[in-house]
Amino acid sequence: MPMSFPLRIVVALAMVAGVLAPVSANAAQTLAQVQAKVRQLEEEATTAAEGAQEAKVKLAGLTKTLNGIKAKAEIQGQTVSTLQRSLGTIAIEQYKSGGFGQSFELLFSSDPTLYLSSAGSLDAITRRKSAQLRKFEAAQQRLNATTLTVNDKISLVAAAQKKLAAQSALAQSKLIEAEKLLSKLSKAERERLAKLADDEENADQASSLKAAKSASGVSGRAGTALKYALKQIGDRYVFGAAGMVTWDCSGLTMRAYQAAGVSLPHSSAAQSRMGKKVSYGSLKPGDLLFYGRPVSHVGIYLGGGKMVHAPRSGSRVKVAASGSLGRKPFVGARRF
Repeated sequence: MPMSFPLRIVVALAMVAGVLAPVSANAAQTLAQVQAKVRQLEEEATTAAEGAQEAKVKLAGLTKTLNGIKAKAEIQGQTVSTLQRSLGTIAIEQYKSGGFGQSFELLFSSDPTLYLSSAGSLDAITRRKSAQLRKFEAAQQRLNATTLTVNDKISLVAAAQKKLAAQSALAQSKLIEAEKLLSKLSKAERERLAKLADDEENADQASSLKAAKSASGVSGRAGTALKYALKQIGDRYVFGAAGMVTWDCSGLTMRAYQAAGVSLPHSSAAQSRMGKKVSYGSLKPGDLLFYGRPVSHVGIYLGGGKMVHAPRSGSRVKVAASGSLGRKPFVGARRF
């Protein structure tokens, strides 16, 4: 489920140049320092949240695999039980026929291979009985191997659950730290930053809508995905959200390409391992752009050195430059 965070974080995301009311140089410097620190915390929270999304995607895949293996183990267990009953029937028939001998004890031992390795026992049973024993041994080995795989996958699931919880907690803690920092400002300073944030976002939306017109000539799956994303301009960013009115970065790209018939996971890191790798110099509109080491952000290339993306908490879906994203460098692109 999307994580919900107080909207008052938005006050930290404004540029402090050109404040609304005259303030001293020292006051302006203090606001700038607070803004820069909060922006850093917000970026760290976004990175942690994308880490949580990656863990969530991995956990879902592991859980699906584990359930499949468990179902396989159940079928194999039923096969082993059926063969055990068949061997019991063979033993009873052999006893009634009087041809039992010393093989009786071997037949019911915990290690049926002893029976197969005994020349005397092989002489005492028919070819059909020997085949049943071999089937039983093979089925038991398959079941044992599957059981080990189940235990291994259970450990991986537990590790993914732990990472998901840790990354989610880290994202939350970064925003709480930012809130505490903002709470030290006066009411007038918080209002000033909030107004500046709104002004900046409104300006970005106006320029984004203008830039979106350049996508009209893009066709195919890339065009469908790009146009879908551009229609979301102005929607707010929320950690873990994937529509229809709030988004995080990978949620937006996932839904955009879903509209084009391409299935992508809700994780920028996972998406960065899919599709065809392309260089920055070979970019075409609709390509996915990835940022950060490890990957923690994704956007859709618009063309002309611009992309559409859902940037961060407190911001909205917008068109922005496609170069390095603050502390997150461009690290690769993929085409679908």
